Parts: sequence; C-alpha cells; structure tokens
Amino acid sequence: MTEIIQRYGPDLLTGFGYTILSWALGTLLGLVLGFMIEIARRFGPAFLRYPIRAYVEFVRGTPFLVQLFVLYYGGPLIGLRLDALPAGILGLTIYGSAYFTEILRAGFDAVPVGQVEAARAIGFRNTTIITRIMVPVMMVSALPALVNFAIILTKETVILSMITVPEIMFQTQTMMSETFAFVAPILILALFFWGFVELISRFGRRLERRFTHYLLDRS
Repeated sequence: MTEIIQRYGPDLLTGFGYTILSWALGTLLGLVLGFMIEIARRFGPAFLRYPIRAYVEFVRGTPFLVQLFVLYYGGPLIGLRLDALPAGILGLTIYGSAYFTEILRAGFDAVPVGQVEAARAIGFRNTTIITRIMVPVMMVSALPALVNFAIILTKETVILSMITVPEIMFQTQTMMSETFAFVAPILILALFFWGFVELISRFGRRLERRFTHYLLDRS
C-alpha cells in the first residue's frame, strides 16, 4: 500500500483538488441560483411560478448522471460546447439549485407571518424584509437541510468521472486499472470522503450556532 501511495500520491492530490473545486463551486453557485429562483417564485410575477415549478420537478425527477450526459454530450447540438470540468460544475449547479430551491422554500415558509406583516405595515420594502427579517430567520430552520444536501453533493462529484473530470474517483479508477489493487484505492477514497464530510458537518454546526446567536442578540 505504501508503494501505491508513493507512486500515485501526486495524482490523488490532484484528484482531491478537482473534487473540492467542483463541489465548492457547484454548491455555491447552486445555492445562489436556488435562492434567486425561490425569490423569483415568491416575490416575482405570477406567470413565473409554473416554469419554475416545472424546472424544479424536472431536475429533481431525473438522475444526475442523465443530466450530466445531456449537458456534456448533447450540449454541442445546440452550440453549447464545454470542457469536462466546466460541464461538471454547471451540472452540479443545475442539479443542486432545484433541491436548494425547495429547502429554501420550506425555510421561508417557517418565517412567522406576523413579522413580515409588521414590517410591511411600517413601510419596509421587500428587499429590506428579505435581507433583514426573512433570511436570518429562514437560515436557522433551513441550515441543517442545506448542510445535509451539501454533503450529498460531495458524493455526487464521483459521477463527474464519467465525463473524464480528473477528480478523485477518476484517479482511483486509473490506479485500480493499472495496479489491479482494489482495497487500498477504495480505502483511500472512503477515508477522503469521510474526512471531507466531517469538516463540512462541523462547519455547518458552527454556522447554525452563529445564526442562532445572531437572532438572540436581535431579540
């Protein structure tokens, strides 16, 4: 096992980097897009609600692998030509945005209606109501689910190997095909994701405590 790690260590580190990069950008952009979609559905014109609902249900109702193949291999048919890494990040963004939209919807629904009505009664604009009242309260209830789905997205990154993104699964498969050793590569892969998920979980718990303290300080 030591010889394998020494030989493929640089490739594995490269794979770690691509995995973290893909996950970080896909999660961040997916969260931003999901937030924008939910704001448009909640405060935008009524005619947007049906297309948004169709988008969310379609993305949630189809496998990520199928979406990724359509984006990467079908994109050139409509003039969208992307390299593997940008296609993978865009795929994670689209896939994550639909789930983040639903999580944020539930979070916004948990905001007490009285607080919103009181803010409107004293003349607050929608932007102020969203940023100063709804978002802080929403985040307390939605954050555990947001962190949980962010963890799920870490595991979805392995699918990017199917379009040749050189992330950790791609490097692990290369190692196994060249050395015919299976236990060590799979063990390394499992340890990486276990450690990665632990870091995300701890970061999420810290964020949850901060948002809770923020609301307590305001009250």
